[in-house]
Amino acid sequence: MLFGIVPAGDPRTAAEALHELQLLAGTAEFQVAGCMVQHRRQPDPHSYMGTGKLDELADVVKLARCSAVICDDSLTPNQARNIEEAVDVPVIDRSELILQIFSMHARTPQAKLQVELAALEYEMPRLKRKWSHLERQRGGIGVRGGAGEKQIDVDRHLLRQRISSITKDLKRIEAHKEREVSARPDLFTVALVGYTNAGKSSMMNRLTSAGVLAENKLFSTLDTRTRPWRLSGGRTILLTDTVGFIRKLPHQLVASFHATLQEALNADLLLVLVDGSSPEATEQLRTVHEVLDQLGSGDLPRLTVVNKLDLVKDRSMLHGIYQMDPRAVAVSVHSGEGIEQLLASMQEHLASVENRVEILLPHRAGGLRAEIRAKATVLSEFFTEAGCLMEIQASPALLGRLLAEGASLADPSDRPQPEA
Repeated sequence: MLFGIVPAGDPRTAAEALHELQLLAGTAEFQVAGCMVQHRRQPDPHSYMGTGKLDELADVVKLARCSAVICDDSLTPNQARNIEEAVDVPVIDRSELILQIFSMHARTPQAKLQVELAALEYEMPRLKRKWSHLERQRGGIGVRGGAGEKQIDVDRHLLRQRISSITKDLKRIEAHKEREVSARPDLFTVALVGYTNAGKSSMMNRLTSAGVLAENKLFSTLDTRTRPWRLSGGRTILLTDTVGFIRKLPHQLVASFHATLQEALNADLLLVLVDGSSPEATEQLRTVHEVLDQLGSGDLPRLTVVNKLDLVKDRSMLHGIYQMDPRAVAVSVHSGEGIEQLLASMQEHLASVENRVEILLPHRAGGLRAEIRAKATVLSEFFTEAGCLMEIQASPALLGRLLAEGASLADPSDRPQPEA
């Protein structure tokens, strides 16, 4: 049974208000029996829902023979304990549910470590609730604490040790990622970011033929993947697929997945994907921007890509997204509609941030031509007695290295003079 709080006056039904929670529960392989919401300004600090609504939830749970209840918010240990006492079945909050899904989908050692770290940090303040049955054994003159209190101290010590060990391992992984990214060739890098299930993996497959997993499930991708994306004209840039974001994403996960998102934070451009067919598309886009700002990527250039255009029945519904980003590009990865416009927008962005120069490659440095074609946009090229004269559009880093390896900025005298 799903339950949650919605603002007073919210016209949505319980099923509509908890639609995303239903998707999360289904992804975690729960069978949803029903939904219940209470309209109030803010949750009760002790029991989340009001006493009467909590009694109603308990009655429905018994009637439907539910084995658990799932809350749409993160609960304090005190709230979770009081709800569990009222409904007499285990209580799972939104953070715990998302952690379960991440644990199911973690494949690489790095992802498993990140999920474990987030789970341990979530568990730490909730230990007292787990050992409350032993605390009832306390008592007697001079007895300061019972078995429950002693066991909590032992568990806290073990958790702190494990958290410290995982944190050190992840710092080593993050340092390795930084070295890996900095050691890459001078290729322009684009990161796909966005709400979970917005179609990032499908987009990567279409643009790069990467063959990565693309499922219609929340959080099907947890690990970062980077593939070469060949643009028209032969130039190659790097495209990175990242873990999806979601509303009310547990802060433990945002922190622990910093290493995974390292490549996105080092990208030259963020393509922010949003599911245009979702009635909550504008809110989802706002959530993505908030998480990106949390991660410290507020200064990175972003381009909004509205995906699943083939499922949008009324395109006027996209007005809110265009208000947030007038340069947004609408596409359908499934049908291919809008992909050419996306490529054109990419070329425009490259032209706006890169240097457009003429360089002369002496014959002895002719081996650089292939590299220039792969890493820069070649606008024109012809041969002279002095070497190959090329007009290119390249990043400052690449241009600096080319000049260091034998190329030179062209002089007007390098251009061949027209015959009389």
